[in-house]
Amino acid sequence: MERTRMDTKAPLDVIAASLRRYRARAGLSLTEVAKRAGVAKSTLSQLESGAGNPSVETLWALAVALDTPFATLLDPPRPKVQVIRAGEGPVLYSDQAEYSATLVASCPPNARRDIYRIVASPGPGRKSEPHMPGVVEHVVLSSGRALVGPADDPIELTPGDYLAYPGDLPHIFQALEETAAVLVSEHV
Repeated sequence: MERTRMDTKAPLDVIAASLRRYRARAGLSLTEVAKRAGVAKSTLSQLESGAGNPSVETLWALAVALDTPFATLLDPPRPKVQVIRAGEGPVLYSDQAEYSATLVASCPPNARRDIYRIVASPGPGRKSEPHMPGVVEHVVLSSGRALVGPADDPIELTPGDYLAYPGDLPHIFQALEETAAVLVSEHV
């Protein structure tokens, strides 16, 4: 049996699209990537057009030149789609106020943020002690009205308003009417 550099059923279109995508992300020309990989510019051009029969060594050199894992050229990562419907997800309730926070997305590895859906009723508000140093909280009010931000100087928000404030200082979320919001806690 004759061996070829790649199986004839190899996903050349996937390789071509991956090479174009990672070269564009790196902001590099064909010439620069070819030079870094030690391959001819015509070879790279051919591969990006879905032609050619690349060796493992050629693809490996191109992956290194593009600073991307080898496997992503053959099987690029697929976007993960996650849906959490209203009323779903783990809910935390406040002892101080009619306030609930539903964790929508926890911080994945190598990221530093958590996302919550907030539902609050009018009342004294949810007072928070300072979080870890460097935490910044971002709030987008979906409905209602609320006083949000630093405990000593909260800002009144209405639907569509956005506020960022230091979460490493005492802060408050006080609904002035039935209120819904999205809160992102960013760990800087």
